[in-house]
Amino acid sequence: MFKKILIANRGEIACRVAATARRMGIQTVAVYSDADAGAKHVQACDEAVHVGGSAPKDSYLRWERILQAAKDTGAEAVHPGYGFLSENDDFAKACAAAGLVFIGPPASAILAMGLKAESKRLMEQAGVPLVPGYHGADQDPALLQREADRIGYPALIKASAGGGGKGMRVVEKSEDFAAALASCQREAINSFGSDAVLIEKYVQRPRHIEIQVFGDTQGNCVYLFERDCSVQRRHQKVLEEAPAPGMTEALRAQMGAAAVAAAKAVNYVGAGTVEFIVEQTAYDQPESMKFYFMEMNTRLQVEHPVTEAITGLDLVEWQLRVASGEPLPLRQDQLRIQGHAIEARICAENPDNNFLPATGTLQVYRKPQATSFERGTVRVDDGVREADTISPFYDSMVAKLIVHGDTREQALARLDTALAQTHIVGLNTNVQFLRHVVRSDAFATAKLDTALIQREAAVLFQQETVGLPVAVAAVVAHTLHAEKALQGADPFSRRDGWQSHGLAQRRFEFVWQDQPRSARLNYLHDGAVSLSLEGDGAASGVLTFAADGAGLWVQWGSAPRVFSQLDWQGETAHLFTPQGATRITVLDPLAHAGEAAQEGGRLTAPMPGKVVSFAVKAGDKVKAGQPLAVMEAMKMEHTISAPKDGVVAELLYAPGDQVADGAELLKLG
Repeated sequence: MFKKILIANRGEIACRVAATARRMGIQTVAVYSDADAGAKHVQACDEAVHVGGSAPKDSYLRWERILQAAKDTGAEAVHPGYGFLSENDDFAKACAAAGLVFIGPPASAILAMGLKAESKRLMEQAGVPLVPGYHGADQDPALLQREADRIGYPALIKASAGGGGKGMRVVEKSEDFAAALASCQREAINSFGSDAVLIEKYVQRPRHIEIQVFGDTQGNCVYLFERDCSVQRRHQKVLEEAPAPGMTEALRAQMGAAAVAAAKAVNYVGAGTVEFIVEQTAYDQPESMKFYFMEMNTRLQVEHPVTEAITGLDLVEWQLRVASGEPLPLRQDQLRIQGHAIEARICAENPDNNFLPATGTLQVYRKPQATSFERGTVRVDDGVREADTISPFYDSMVAKLIVHGDTREQALARLDTALAQTHIVGLNTNVQFLRHVVRSDAFATAKLDTALIQREAAVLFQQETVGLPVAVAAVVAHTLHAEKALQGADPFSRRDGWQSHGLAQRRFEFVWQDQPRSARLNYLHDGAVSLSLEGDGAASGVLTFAADGAGLWVQWGSAPRVFSQLDWQGETAHLFTPQGATRITVLDPLAHAGEAAQEGGRLTAPMPGKVVSFAVKAGDKVKAGQPLAVMEAMKMEHTISAPKDGVVAELLYAPGDQVADGAELLKLG
């Protein structure tokens, strides 16, 4: 077994590998960029080496520096994690040339399976079913257009060297193909260094089911069952679970055998995932499902903890043992499925705004009671801590929340509870969106396909589960509770509204969903308080509250009692309840006196990033909804469209410029 390894990655996966290595008595070396100098993964390892600037191309992709760090620290092997260099065959070759063990498959397997077109050719030779498509080397745009027309629409354009949902576009009709191809190629060359694409028929009602495989240097290979990764946005996974709902034993055996055959065809060693697209004629007819090879990921997957949960195994430990020359710890007939597991990816993004990535500081980051980097009923794997910054340089994932139960129903209940106990303040996240998905009828009843999010949009987006009355009552109750805690012997420290005669009143001004709202608090003679909400949905009643740990039980009038926790970000109160979370702004009218309405006609950057291109020039007339500019952030492209009809007055940046969040990109008259 190795004595010391270098982890050529960052964040959560670097912490994950370090945790298993520590349990096995293996020393670890971290590498870090300028932005990650104080990162969690740096502290998780025994040593750390600086390898360059904040951008991945200046640090985590500079493999010559990483290999030098391994040599300088005496590391015997390199674990690439996932992303970055994990599927770079040149890096695997360079490790071997430097006398280092690459903890992954041979470079030949990475090369064979890394290019989607080549992998599909190999699978076709092996008799594995394929979705109709074009996987040729000729990348002439006119030829690609003709092939897409031949295959039929909707068609899917995929970067040949892609992964992680990047470099993919669905095209609904022929006239949209050229623009989608250009966008896909730009994203592909920025993310993978190659603009080669393949074209496939877009399967209707598809499920994304993948098989975890593992091979050793003695020629043994097993599959560790399946994971259903059908719930996706932007072709990127949101929820993953194992086993796949509705999976029959016959289909599992067929897919497992196909996955092992695929791995053996390239003499695969280590952890890998063979991904299939599964066509279903109906949600309640699993026996009718047909599978087609999609791609093979020649690395450990983000969602590997759900496989660990249902098998009782540590897949990183398996990686280390196999890479050191040991045989697989178990045979196929020794592997068993235990219960059900679900993983939710908690990301810094705004689901209600097309999943726009978010950056900022984790001012509050509270997690449920859980294990980390090892099996448990509730498990949280992350590479960040409270007060850390989510930067635009890397992936938007904050943490992985994994739950395990005896049944899918039990796992679902545990996941919803754990999400309710996850409190993040400082930037937008998808925590509440994940709760909407988990509690939706479609997901709860396993009506799964890759279009679930779009299909169920009405119950997933723009949802308010707390409501204005609860938000107002909770904010007022928490305010009164905090004031009471600050009261001393000085009578002027009291805010109870005492006066010699009559009833004292106190007003609260709010902004709720961009609308001003008011409430009036009445101090009654018996020491009680009455709260009245004015305007639409007016309500009134006695307000009572009682402390319980870090929160308050709040009851207003005849409404049910609600447990609430509150965190402030400036004037904005972030309210967390078991029913959901919301935010409401509490205004000091004097502080906002004289503020004017925001100037119209501004088009600003929705996040920090790079201007890729402008689709217009000064003087152009534009229509509402027309694309104006393309930005890139967190490895993904985002189109900025005109909010109204108008004329472009001025472009304020040029393609290639880096811009800050909120920077005005162009003026629209």
